Order: sequence, then structure tokens, then C-alpha cells
Amino acid sequence: MDHALRALNRFGLGARKSERQRISDPRGWLKAQLDGGAPTLRATETTSAAAIGDAVRALRMPGQRDEQERREARRRLVALAADEAQTALEARITSERPFVERLVAFWSNHLCVSAGSKVLVAPLAGSYERDVIRAHVLGRFEDMVLASAKHPAMLVYLDNFQSIGPSSAAARASQRNGARRGLNENYARELLELHTLGVNGGYTQEDVQQLARILTGWTIDGVGRTGVQQTPVRATQRGRGMNRRTPPEPGTPIAFAFQELLHEPGAKTLLKERYGEDGVVEGERAIRALCRHPSTAQFVATKLAVHFISDEPPAAAVERLARAFRSSDGDLKVVSRAIVDETESWRADSRKFRSPQDWFVAVLRAFGASEVAPNAPTVLRQLRQPLWSPPSPKGFGDLMQEWADPDSLLNRGELARTISRLPSVAALDPRALLDVVDVPAGNPLHTLIADTSIPARDRVALMIAGPAFQWR
Repeated sequence: MDHALRALNRFGLGARKSERQRISDPRGWLKAQLDGGAPTLRATETTSAAAIGDAVRALRMPGQRDEQERREARRRLVALAADEAQTALEARITSERPFVERLVAFWSNHLCVSAGSKVLVAPLAGSYERDVIRAHVLGRFEDMVLASAKHPAMLVYLDNFQSIGPSSAAARASQRNGARRGLNENYARELLELHTLGVNGGYTQEDVQQLARILTGWTIDGVGRTGVQQTPVRATQRGRGMNRRTPPEPGTPIAFAFQELLHEPGAKTLLKERYGEDGVVEGERAIRALCRHPSTAQFVATKLAVHFISDEPPAAAVERLARAFRSSDGDLKVVSRAIVDETESWRADSRKFRSPQDWFVAVLRAFGASEVAPNAPTVLRQLRQPLWSPPSPKGFGDLMQEWADPDSLLNRGELARTISRLPSVAALDPRALLDVVDVPAGNPLHTLIADTSIPARDRVALMIAGPAFQWR
């Protein structure tokens, strides 16, 4: 096994031509990437928080005059989302810190939102990855989860922005007006099941309900009309603030807000711990406690082991990663170093099948691409793994059985033929691709790729669609 290629393909996002020759210490190369700070991406003028806010409000504007205005508002949101997706994909294919970019993709899928679920999530998905995942990918897990819980994309995706405490002032007013809005448990359930403890983490349905009550009042401001009739209240340390009685000004970002009127009063009990009434602080304390729970360490370690080791990682390896998580209080840089140090990650017989996004990015990196075409998001949809659009809050799967079906492989083969006929690929010597996959010298693939009786473009297609390129 070539350890440099394992570092580039398993831990990174795909080797580039001649890249492995520059890596003399694969583990050291990976660890050095963790010392460069958060992998920031700057928002453009069209994807700034102010631009997102204006685009969303234009779509939701009451009393729009005609269909043309509505079409223009939808077009603006589609263009914004496409701009975000292209920027994120180009970061993956050009990054000199591909291990960190892989970690960004992993955590973005773990704490996922889905741009395809609701019209309001689509323009926020890019900022969610940029401001929540990237900002905390080398920080503490609980800070990332807390930032996720407060981001408008998550608040909208799992409906917490509309949750109302059954005994809150807003609920009493709604009852008098004949409305039927109430407690929404969606986010609380997924926070327990998918983000922290795991489905077997020791919580009950009563814990789901209590956590949902703790998180009432966590909503958004800056949209204009959210279906909540009460006046928004800006978040403060204890969840109290000044009422905003005027519509949002142009350029106002969509932001987290805590509404006291929506919050369930009284004490709550979660996992046998009592939380006294304390506004927004109740939820912050609960989320941090969940992130520090022993079940969370085990659940997160298992997902990391599946992603970096194998579909069925050894229990001892999972425990070592869980120990690193627990001993560091969820320091993700420490945990990432432990992944690199884990001997099971470097076993020659451990393999991981590339997901469609992995495969597509690896192909572009192998060809030395510096940008992605505007149709790249469409290509990922055809491959059944569109960016930031998993089919459920569970995120995209990470197992071979979920991506190695005949339909998926056929899609890759057809796309490989299309790519091989691009003018930018036509001049490529197919043998150069042997430098980015770990194929022993005696493997027949070497003879096939060197066979000049086969057109070069066909050899390129066979290479990137063939078995050797499907694994990382």
C-alpha cells in the first residue's frame, strides 16, 4: 500500500498528478493541515448575510403585484444557492488542506440541513456550512452543535422556529384566536437521535418532549413574516431584550432570535437533570450537556470510524476515538489527530467506497481542475448526491451498499464518457492517472491504460469509471 496515496485519497479528497511524490511523511502531512486554523470561505457580495436576507424577503413579500415579481424572486434565490454551491465545490477541488475539507464535508453531513426540503433553507445552506461547520471544524464539538442549533437554516429545516410552548403567552393568545399552533418536537428528536446521543443513547420520548419545551422560543428574525404573530425579541444572555415593532430594513440579515412569548415557562427535566426556567440559557445548557454525554462520544466516534476506516470498523478503534473525544471534551482537532494516528485507518485491507460527491471531486482533482462548471450541482443531482440536499435529517449514507448499486455505477460510467470527451481532457495522457490511484505494478490496469490501440479518451473513461477509482 502507498501511504501517501492513502493520505491523499482516504483522508483527503483525491490525489493530484505528482502530488504523492511530494509527501514524505503522510501522517505528518495530514496533521500539519490541522494547525492552519479554521478553513474560512468569504461570502461574496451576492451571498452575504444582507443579500440572503433581501432575497428571502423578496420571495415572502406580502402583496406582490404580479407573477413576474415572484418569478424574479425565485430566480434570485436559485442564483444565490448556485453561487454558494460553486464556491464550496471549488474549495474542495483546489484545497491544499484536503483533510480539513473532508472534515468539513463530514460534519456538514452529520449536522445536515437540506436545501431541497424547503424554499427558505436553500439560500441559507451555504452560509450554514460556512458559518457553522467551517468556523468550528477544528474547535469544540459542543460549540459547533450550539451554532447549528441557532442558525436560521437549522431552525427552519427542523421547524424549531415555529415551536410554541404549550403554556407560553403565545399559546394562550393563539387559543383565544382559535389558532392551533403548538410544540414542535422535530429538532429536539433529531438533536438527540442524530446529532448527539444516537438512537440507542439512553433517552426516552419524555426526554424528547422536555427538550422541545426547553428549546421553545428559539426562532428567527429578519424574515418579515414567519407565521408567528408575536413581536420578535432579540436574544440576550438571559433571553430578554427590546421588542422590534417595525419591518426589517433592507440589508437586515436573517438571524437567530429568542422570543420570550413563545418559551415554555417553568422547570424542565432532561435525562434526569433539572433545568430551571432561564430563557435562552436553558437550551444552551441542555445542548452542552448532551454534547458532553458519554453516549455522544461513542456515537460520534462510531460515525468517524465508519467514514475513515471501514463500513464495519473494529470496536477497539471506535473506543480509542471515543476516548480521545471524552478526554479532550470534544476537541475536534484532538479527535482528528487521533483519526490520523489510528492504525486501523492505514491497514491495506481496509477500504472505503467513494460516494458520488467524493468520486466527482476526486476526478476533478485528478485532472488538475481549478474551477467547476456551472452545471456541477446538476451533475451531482444526476449522481444522486446533490450538495446540501440529503433525503432526510440522517444525512447521506456512508456505506458501500448505499452507493455501489448498478444504477449508481452506470451513472458514473456515463459521466466518465462525457468527461473524457471534454477538450480540456483530450490532451491528457491516460497513463498520468495511474499516479493518483494505488494500483500495484503488476496489475493489468497498467497494460490497459498504456495500450495505444485504444483511443486515449476511452482509456480515460475506463480509468475513472473503473474499479480502481471507486475506492479511497
